[in-house]
Amino acid sequence: MKVVNAPVPAGSLQPSAGMAPLIALVGCDGAGKTTLAADLCAALAWYPATYCYLGLGSRGIADRIARWPLVGRLLERRLSARASQARSKGQKIPGLLTALVIYAFSLLRLHRFRHMLQVRHDGQLAICDRYPQLDVAGFYDGPGLAAARASGPVTAWLARRERRLYERMVACRPTVVIRLNIDVETALQRKPDHEVELLRQKVAATSMIRFNGATIVDVDACQPYEQVRAEVMQIIQRVIQANRRKCPHSVVPAELAAAS
Repeated sequence: MKVVNAPVPAGSLQPSAGMAPLIALVGCDGAGKTTLAADLCAALAWYPATYCYLGLGSRGIADRIARWPLVGRLLERRLSARASQARSKGQKIPGLLTALVIYAFSLLRLHRFRHMLQVRHDGQLAICDRYPQLDVAGFYDGPGLAAARASGPVTAWLARRERRLYERMVACRPTVVIRLNIDVETALQRKPDHEVELLRQKVAATSMIRFNGATIVDVDACQPYEQVRAEVMQIIQRVIQANRRKCPHSVVPAELAAAS
């Protein structure tokens, strides 16, 4: 197994003032974010560490809709087509209803983000599966209404509100972002039911996301899982050691107490 970039200096792994550390695992579908985050939390239960899912879960919802009798497949295809249009630059957001659904998913992400902050406030290490970002619009945990053009004044208003939500979340930088790098071929092998073009876009976007200047460690996730796990565990252990030296008092940012 190899680390793509140089080892991160210990001083750069210090936790944010007033909170327990936050580890964000990011990468394309198939990189192993969910499996790794859950596995690490189980291994670090003594610390304690808590698994925090910051995605939308929209694919799982689409899969359940597809299993509905008679109309499920047709409805799922229509919804997927609208979602694809909404995340495409140069396209138009397909109607107010679609915009409302996308905005509702963003509120769901904010709810999960607040839960993660409470976990940190309680002194628990938060290991996040995904993390919100503003560098790539329309997908990859970015604002869903930021890529395509608004279809009217209400949709434009929702897009502005959604961006403010993401700005608030992104302002809370992770202690360290572990970027699980993977190529398209490996991603498709692990996720054969995913759209090839979307996987390509996500692989290409992975290196573009800066997470508001947070410390980023690159890990080659094409390697065997046990090697990836061992390397990521080493990174997290360094974060834990740094946190023990600092032992900050926990405070939840007031600006995230409510959406506006």
